[in-house]
Amino acid sequence: MFTLMSIHHPHPEHREALIESMHRYGDALRGREGLVSVSTLADAGSDRLVGLAVFTDRNAFERLAPLARAAVADDPFDVWETREIDGLALTEV
Repeated sequence: MFTLMSIHHPHPEHREALIESMHRYGDALRGREGLVSVSTLADAGSDRLVGLAVFTDRNAFERLAPLARAAVADDPFDVWETREIDGLALTEV
C-alpha cells in the first residue's frame, strides 16, 4: 500500500473552494485501477482539511497522480491556504 496524505490550512473565506478542489482531485481518481480509496476529511479540532488517497502501491500512485493534479492545476492554493500544504507519502512498515 502507498498512502498520500495532504494537510491543508485554508483561509476561512476559501474553505468551501478548497473542499471543492479536493473533491475534484478525488473524482479524477475514483474508479481507476490501483486506487483503493480517496477521501476529503475535516479535522474536528481545527480548521485543517485532510486529503487521504490510498493506492495499491507507489507505481499506481505515480501512474494516477498526473490525472488528479491536472484536475486542480489552475486552483490558486497560494491564495486559499494560510501556509504550504503538508504532504506525506506514506508506506506501510
